[in-house]
Amino acid sequence: MIILKNLNKHYKSVKALKNINLHVIRGELFAYLGPNGAGKTTTIRIMTGLTKLSSGKVLLNRFDIEQDQVAAKKESGLVPQSINLDQELTVAENLDIHGMLYQMPLKARKFKTDELLKYMDLYDRKTTLVKQLSGGLKRRVMIARALMHSPEILFLDEPTVGLDANIRRRIWAIIKKIQQDGSTIFLTTHYIEEAEFLAQRVAFLNDGEIVALDTPKNLMEKMGTWAIDMFEGSRMETTYFQTREAAKKFMANQKQSFTLRRVNLEDAFLTLTGKKVI
Repeated sequence: MIILKNLNKHYKSVKALKNINLHVIRGELFAYLGPNGAGKTTTIRIMTGLTKLSSGKVLLNRFDIEQDQVAAKKESGLVPQSINLDQELTVAENLDIHGMLYQMPLKARKFKTDELLKYMDLYDRKTTLVKQLSGGLKRRVMIARALMHSPEILFLDEPTVGLDANIRRRIWAIIKKIQQDGSTIFLTTHYIEEAEFLAQRVAFLNDGEIVALDTPKNLMEKMGTWAIDMFEGSRMETTYFQTREAAKKFMANQKQSFTLRRVNLEDAFLTLTGKKVI
């Protein structure tokens, strides 16, 4: 469904992406994680035709993003980081204009707009001006708009950034529903728990290179099952254990302050890159 072959992107002397190779299968929810500047958004911009690659190949449902750009773009919908809706138009009008850009007939646009607004639980906001909506509702409108032309691939670039925890989880449920209904989803996020909860596979990106690619479960199990965070002044060191019994035995010999917890996906990322996912 999504294939990246030896993808490179250079900005003068800066190598933003270095030989990225990926194969995201149909119907998969794939998370692409990394710190700021790692190359996440650059990758999505290349896959959606907004930025030209330096070398390599990108295929979306068999269409080459450079050789068959129009066909490739029809295969995907994009929800960018920033809110780029027309604030002075209604919710329905924003979707309708998107449908017009994809040359959808009027009858099809009206039907699809109503269908998506009901799907996203936004139908009662159909005639509301976008500028009157909350941040969470605007994010839902953006997802609906991206689905307007019935793409098989949905790119989500930081779809819940700036939202509080309760609204983020509402968006998670919508994302899961979209995937279960057959879409392939490529997700970037700063929220490590988001990828851990949603994704079937995860790639860790660091300095333009993929340093790990596996299921969240496998990546965490390589670290262990339990973690002990030990605090000394302003420093914290983490030790990992395969069993709770082994962790308890270790704790019995410690005098400094510590916390026992389950291993999470951020532990794997920090170990592999030495950086926080921020």
